[in-house]
Order: sequence, then C-alpha cells, then structure tokens
Amino acid sequence: MFRQGDVLLIPVSEVPKGLVPVAREGGRVILAHGEVTGHAHAIVAAEADLFADPKATTEAADRYLRLRSTVTLDHEEHGRIELPADNYIVRRQREWTDADEPRPVLD
Repeated sequence: MFRQGDVLLIPVSEVPKGLVPVAREGGRVILAHGEVTGHAHAIVAAEADLFADPKATTEAADRYLRLRSTVTLDHEEHGRIELPADNYIVRRQREWTDADEPRPVLD
C-alpha cells in the first residue's frame, strides 16, 4: 500500500469492468484535489490511467488506477512517491465526525 496525504493506494489484481476513464487535467492524472490548499495528487506519466464508476456522485468515491510502468505521484506539500506498475484502488482517507458519520479527510 502507498499513502500520500489523504490518498491511499491499495494494489488490486485488476481494474473492474464497467468503469469509465477519467479525463486528464492539464495533461495530468489527478487522483484527488486538495480542498484546503487547491493542490493536487497528480501523475504526469502517459503510462497512467484513472477509472471511475459512472454512477459515482462525488470525487471522494473510490477510483482505480492502472500503471503500465513505474511512475511518480506528486503533490506540492507531500514527498514524491514512486509507484510500481500495477493496478490500484484509489481511496480517499476518511475520518469520523461528531455526528458519527464518515467524511473525506481534508488535505
């Protein structure tokens, strides 16, 4: 597993069928936007593809990442992470509120 701020990447055997590709932003694959700083967890490499459930209603929903080679995950406030070629579930870290409900961790 890999973690960068509020993003957790868990290796999986394959990307599930029925997902749709997530468009790049400025040539980058964005795993998550920072709500507080506006920074992003991003991959520039062409060998990275991000997929989402077409029925998902929030960016905090789980997504899947396919890496065809080792890539670098960047964020302006966190250390760079080298990710080996593999398939990953991309999960936003969650925290519990006083209302006893989970919410995405704000980064």
